[in-house]
Formats: sequence, C-alpha cells, structure tokens
Amino acid sequence: MYESANVSDDADRTAFRRAEKKYKLYYEQDSKFSRKKKLPKPVDLSSVLDFNSVSQDFNKTGALPDGIRVAEADAQVFCIENRPGFYFIPNALSLEEQCKWIKESLTSFPQPPNRTNHNAIYGPVADLFDSAKVNKVLVQEDTNRWKFYDGEEAIAKAKQTSCKSVSASVLLRKLRWSTLGLQFDWSKRNYDVSLPHNNIPDALCQLARTHAAIAMPAGEEFLPEGAIVNYFGLGDTLGGHLDDMEADWSKPIVSMSLGCKAIFLLGGKSKEDPPHAMYLRSGDVVLMAGEARECFHGVPRIFIDEENADIGALESELSHESGHFFAEYIKTSRININIRQVF
Repeated sequence: MYESANVSDDADRTAFRRAEKKYKLYYEQDSKFSRKKKLPKPVDLSSVLDFNSVSQDFNKTGALPDGIRVAEADAQVFCIENRPGFYFIPNALSLEEQCKWIKESLTSFPQPPNRTNHNAIYGPVADLFDSAKVNKVLVQEDTNRWKFYDGEEAIAKAKQTSCKSVSASVLLRKLRWSTLGLQFDWSKRNYDVSLPHNNIPDALCQLARTHAAIAMPAGEEFLPEGAIVNYFGLGDTLGGHLDDMEADWSKPIVSMSLGCKAIFLLGGKSKEDPPHAMYLRSGDVVLMAGEARECFHGVPRIFIDEENADIGALESELSHESGHFFAEYIKTSRININIRQVF
C-alpha cells in the first residue's frame, strides 16, 4: 500500500490522486540548495481539518464547522456528516499510553513469529530494535539464513566470506509494517490462519474494545483478532486504498496514531469523490465502520519538522521514561496501529 513512484496519467485525473499530489512532500528544485539543505515546497494547508481545534472550540462555545457533528453517545467523538461510519477521537490516548505503544511497536510487535516487510528478503529478524541500539550488523550466513553480529565482528566475517550485510539501524529505518494476531498475507491479500503468530496484547485488545464500542452494532462487542502496524519516515506515504479483507464491514477498524503529525485523506466510494483532508496527531484514534469501510483513504504526508510535528511533549516523555533512543526514532517517524475484527 506504500505509494509507488510510477503512477499513470489516468490516475492523476481522479480527485483523490490530485489531493495526494497536493499534500505530498516535494522539494524546491533550486541549485543553490545542497542535498543536505533541501527545502520543502510550500503547500496550502488552509483546508485541512484540525479536529484538535474543532474539539477546543466546541468545548468553549458549542460551535462546530459545517458538516461536522458530535456522536450521539459521546460529545468528544466527532463525525463527518457525509461519511457515515467514520469517527474521529482527538487525544484519545494519554502520553503514557502513547509511550507504551510506541515502545511495543518497535520492540515486541516486529518479533517473530510475527511477520514484517523484512521477511521476504531476510527471513525472520529477531531483536531488530535492540540490535540497532548497539550498532549490530545483519550478515548473510547462507542462502536462507542471516544473523546479527557486532560491528567489527561483522566486518571481519564479511571480508572472509564476501557475504552480504546490512546494519540494524538501516533495517530499522526501512521497517514499514509488522503484523500481530492473525497474520495478513500481503502477496495473497488475505489472512492466513495457518501462520504462527503472537497474540495481540490483552491491554491493546481492551483499549481497542473501549474505543470501538461507539461504532459497534447494538449489543455486540468488538473482537480484536488481527492488527497491522505501519511505520512511516520522512517522505513515506500510504496510497489511497480500501481495507476490505475482513468478513464483516459493520465492525470498525480501530486506528491509533503515534508520533509525528500526518495528513489523512478520507475519500468516498470512488476515487472521483473529493476527499476530506485532516490532521492526525499522536494519540488520535480513528474508527471506520459500515459505509466508511467502503471509502478510499490514505496518508500523503507526515511532518517531521519541529514546527509542525507536534510531538514536543511526547518526545520529552519518551526521553525521560526510556532514554533517548525511542525519542530519536519517533521525532522523525509516525506509527499507526490498525486493529481489526477479522471474522
């Protein structure tokens, strides 16, 4: 689902694609700027919906922008009138919860037997985050086996055998997704119940159930069975797509944002429908259920600059609580945990 650079001219003509291109990060093409000092092209963000501001204004005055309403059961949950089944919960996660799930997303969730995007090339990669912290290097032992070595040991082994190697820190930055609970098979675009996996942590299941309740059919409880964790760095995007592999679309996808602020596009049932653009900040939760499950959506941009990333408090909390390494990662990254009821 990460966006390809090769997009047809026909795709450029859809309203969704035009919005993606409008908000995507581009750089000034000016020879006076070196590669190290590339400047982002300015973009008009005036039409991007800011639910944090909407919430603050509503709490002060009771006023809402046109087309926005509060959910009947909870005045802190916002809906878009022409996108039924979509719910936005700003600041749903406390700083403590954000720190906890950032750390879990980097240390526990990518652990085998859970699968990541690295499986296709390197097979199961254990202890990636801890290996990156101490500058280990992944070295190819034979055709199907790779192993982490300390830096000097890896250099010596590579010289002896002329084998391939890659640093753990590079692999961490290239981590794009991991799956927990029932494993999603990206090649077949379905869930493979035969694959071994680690269960979704009980605390995360309970958190998902709590937030999903407002979007559930009456009398039913959300059953978290699978989750996909997406990792974004500078320039990464998530192209417009549908999450359509679950059996019952009346059940919501529970989407938790962590780290740098992003722009989220919520389109309609066709890519010709002009999408709503909105900010997603760390701690925000989005629910998509019912008709909203049929809406194209994507992430054309994340912000990592100090002015726009909106993670000062989170960065300080992580540094204080867990040392600088988690904070250094998240200051230029976004993590999104999407929890689903599969069956």
